Amino acid sequence: MVAAAATESGLVLIPGNDPPKGAEIVWFKGSGGRDLRACVAPALSAEHPRGTVIVCPGRTEFIEKYFEVGRELQAMGFAVVILDWPGQGLSARLLDDTKKGHIDRFETFMGALANGLEALDDRLPRPYVSLAHSMGGAIALAAITQDLVKVDAAAFCAPMWGLKSKFLGMRYLVWAMRATGRSGDYAVQPGPPETFETNIVTHDKKRWQMQRDLVDAHPDLELGPVTWGWLGASLDILATFTRPKTLKGVDIPVFVASAAEEKLVDNASHDAICARLPDCEHVTVQGAMHEILMETDDKRAEFWEGFQRLLKRANI
Repeated sequence: MVAAAATESGLVLIPGNDPPKGAEIVWFKGSGGRDLRACVAPALSAEHPRGTVIVCPGRTEFIEKYFEVGRELQAMGFAVVILDWPGQGLSARLLDDTKKGHIDRFETFMGALANGLEALDDRLPRPYVSLAHSMGGAIALAAITQDLVKVDAAAFCAPMWGLKSKFLGMRYLVWAMRATGRSGDYAVQPGPPETFETNIVTHDKKRWQMQRDLVDAHPDLELGPVTWGWLGASLDILATFTRPKTLKGVDIPVFVASAAEEKLVDNASHDAICARLPDCEHVTVQGAMHEILMETDDKRAEFWEGFQRLLKRANI
């Protein structure tokens, strides 16, 4: 068991996972008056900030998992914002059973993103760059296409723009479960604890262990499998990405990194969406599992090289 270093800042601190310099927690309101948590860290040069990177984590993730990413972005000259989505991290959960990975609809996530940026507006230098992973990639893309947020460039790490076929075959079952009031039930029952040997997201044991140590230090960070409501909401938002008009207004530079050893999201959806974006670079990181930014250093470096190319294309 790892002991958390209690701080008045509201950050969960453990050895070996230093927060970005000057990082602090800001609470803001989401839909239904929910208390939501964001972390803001200033640019290292207050006089000459390069802009702000908005970090949109994936499902089960939380602010502290992205401290390393935040430090790296600060080193590039950016201010950083990292969000705890509704129902995740230390933001308000949506069900009495707080371990259930639930959402009513993706508009709740998208509204949280818009509200958080509005609450922090006077502290975030322009231009804005979105950096979104997995489920965060669906939230960010939907928010951009619906003009809920305005960014100058967008990077996506293994975005959840499609689910593996085993979930798609459940569409009618999802509909039935939601229609009969079972949205809050688990769609996948909790199983035995994951080990590094059984994990399907990273080859890097140290970074894999860091998430476990953070949850041990503050168990309220933990999140279990998804509900039927989450699955239905995901299928609903993913369906919008296949409509011809959805992506027409996305005229900003985009960078997309897919993981060659992907086991969670559908890489074919990356090919389809990237082909419809006017200014998009798409790479596949060989040997990488789903969490490219939590992978080994060589695989992470491929993502950051693409990110730097994105900034150059966007003149940031």
